[in-house]
Amino acid sequence: MQLKRLVAVAIIAICIYSCKGDDTAEQDYNKALAEAVEEEKIIEFGFDLKKHIVKRDTIKKGDTFGEILERNNIGYPQIFNIANKIKDTFDIRKIQPGKPYTLLYTKASAKDSLPKPQTFIYQPNQEEYVVINFKDSIKAYTSRKPITYVEKTATGVIESSISKTLEDNGLSQKLAYKMADDIYAWTIDFRRLQKGDRFKVIYTDKYIDDTIYAGVHNVKAAYFEHNGDSLYAFRFQTDSIKGIVDYFNEDAKNLRRAFLKAPVQFSRISSRYNLKRRIAHYGYRVKAHKGTDFAAANGTPIMATANGTVTKSGYGRGNGKFVKIRHNATYETQYLHMSRRKAKVGEFVKQGDIIGYVGNTGSSAGNHVCYRFWKNGKQVDPFKEKLPEAKPISDSLKIKYLDYIKPTRTRLDNIFFLEAEPLHTENTITQDPIL
Repeated sequence: MQLKRLVAVAIIAICIYSCKGDDTAEQDYNKALAEAVEEEKIIEFGFDLKKHIVKRDTIKKGDTFGEILERNNIGYPQIFNIANKIKDTFDIRKIQPGKPYTLLYTKASAKDSLPKPQTFIYQPNQEEYVVINFKDSIKAYTSRKPITYVEKTATGVIESSISKTLEDNGLSQKLAYKMADDIYAWTIDFRRLQKGDRFKVIYTDKYIDDTIYAGVHNVKAAYFEHNGDSLYAFRFQTDSIKGIVDYFNEDAKNLRRAFLKAPVQFSRISSRYNLKRRIAHYGYRVKAHKGTDFAAANGTPIMATANGTVTKSGYGRGNGKFVKIRHNATYETQYLHMSRRKAKVGEFVKQGDIIGYVGNTGSSAGNHVCYRFWKNGKQVDPFKEKLPEAKPISDSLKIKYLDYIKPTRTRLDNIFFLEAEPLHTENTITQDPIL
């Protein structure tokens, strides 16, 4: 905004110089420039910060809403009144250590011996913020910072690994995760890529307030050459009510299976399904292990491996904190030893939704998730089962899909591979693309 205003001032100055003498023109230019700078607003959280004294800080461990305001000269009677008035809008007990907050003072209050803030702004995450205003009347509301989506394209040629290729080309590592876990998990083993394999991708980056990079939002389409195969992938929404999105190839075949291979990313299998396992702790007696353990750091998100309805979400002495999901009449899955549960009984979850976080609760010797799999009421090893493919696209939707991907495929085919330098193009999108 300020740059545009200064450019306008420069254009006005040119006109002034063409009509007046140098001295008069210079005076008028300086005056116009000063007015432009003075009029420029600094808008954040819906406030013009130039009209306020701004104090920024971070919630410390042990801080409460009341203590923060008291430290800033707000008395407890007023604090109690504020908390009581906003309780139906915002629960002040939810403020968390490490989250930023901002206090706004009017410039007039700075002259007081004990200046008092009139607005408290709390940021639970990068996008959202909570405004508690007690300048005149007391009110609270939640809002979001403006989001911009920028559509980009890129190519890469594998030399050693996809992560190294992305790093060399200045691209986000999240592209590798999305291609490996969301798109090609069942068609390409990314641990066994070959030198010379190459890819093209059309994806969308997300920015907060136009400047804060918030990562890769989604991948619209991709093309991967691997082992002599040409693998297309196009993102398409198959259920607008449940918000189900899948990736299909050029013939409308679903690229994924009904179940993810693992409930956590970037993990390793620390113990497999084994009905004859002997454990030293139990005197090397046979103690069947009817699950697959994935070791991961405490707090790592645990994902539902398939669409389904949560049937249990609770605690067991051996299982610790756990979630169980029924996917259909045949399959159920369970996720044990969580540090925290997120999914609730009766909730419908989609494949990839976060249902909890890795922990060490119950009978557990370390941070991991024990993944259990039922088929027709019997626990089985999912790695030895021939799991069904994801639900195919309907005949009526297939026509719509094939029509939808035509321009995207043409665009993808017209992206040329560059061996040394990455190819980038950008297209700003102001609203979240649905498909």
